Amino acid sequence: MVSPNVPLQWLDIHLGCGARGGTNACLRSTTAKDVYHNIAEHSVTHMCCAPIVFNILLEAKPHERREITSPVEILTGGAPPPASLLQNIEFLGFHVTHAYGLTEATGPALVCEWQKKWNKLPHQDQAKLKARQGISILTLADADVKDLDTMASVPRDGKTMGEIVLRGSSIMKGYFKDPEATSKAFRNGWFATGDVGVVHPDGYLEIKDRSKDVIISGGENISSVELESVLYRHPRVLEAAVVAIPHPKWGESPCAFISVKKKSNGDTNNIVKESEIIAYCRKNLPRFMVPKRVEFMAELPKTSTGKIQKFQLRALAQNFAVNENLPSKKITGPGQLSASGQVNTQVHALSRL
Repeated sequence: MVSPNVPLQWLDIHLGCGARGGTNACLRSTTAKDVYHNIAEHSVTHMCCAPIVFNILLEAKPHERREITSPVEILTGGAPPPASLLQNIEFLGFHVTHAYGLTEATGPALVCEWQKKWNKLPHQDQAKLKARQGISILTLADADVKDLDTMASVPRDGKTMGEIVLRGSSIMKGYFKDPEATSKAFRNGWFATGDVGVVHPDGYLEIKDRSKDVIISGGENISSVELESVLYRHPRVLEAAVVAIPHPKWGESPCAFISVKKKSNGDTNNIVKESEIIAYCRKNLPRFMVPKRVEFMAELPKTSTGKIQKFQLRALAQNFAVNENLPSKKITGPGQLSASGQVNTQVHALSRL
């Protein structure tokens, strides 16, 4: 299935589907009703979407749903998917393959190649494995995680962080008429993605954050992706994003922006409080990673392809003050944000690579 605002990394997917004689079902908007209807109407076998679409499908009302009679293969990417979302979406009848790519790499560069032995693991452990970005695809010469200061590869311990770097014939030659940006993007023939990650003992890469999104608090590096993954496990959290907030003592501290799941009657003005979220984080995270502030929003701002616009949230957070004894002010709507905060996510066609 295909929707408007298709990014480059998915063009080869739905065009490849057509080349193999497949049919692309095109959607004008990505709503739960439209997605479920088209899956049933056209017997959709493959689809492609950002992780935010999982929330749309999971939160669908009963009258919007259609039974998934045969498994639908999903290729997801564009943002690190929380393991809890991967686990929940598969219970509906979808089978997810996680890929990682960017325009500079001409589309997908890594894929979380599934191993049969993982099928014997509990569902929660399978979801954690599937959340990894994986190993390089066949058309990419090499992928690694390196310390950019020394260009040494980080240990394969799943803990030591470095920057994900790529090289191969599918990597761009440079940015158009911008030699300075091109020079900054390449190190000894490697393209630096700007994503911070680790390498697990089995060689699978996992993103921990964008380099600009890492929160440095009192000398500790805090992964916003890791913190967001914990927040998504809270039963009332629909969307979560974590950015840095200025702290008078530690320099920076985490600030969580959250939208909550609606009750069956559509009410969101209920019992979820900042203190509850912070208490939940304290039970599941080291103390230095616990958010110092939680802001509730009706909806988080997103791009046309469904990525949460953290730069808008960072701008808001710069005006906040840390006061752990003061409840956060609830934001009832995206009035402080531009119209680009409107949801307009994507779903489009996929053929097996």
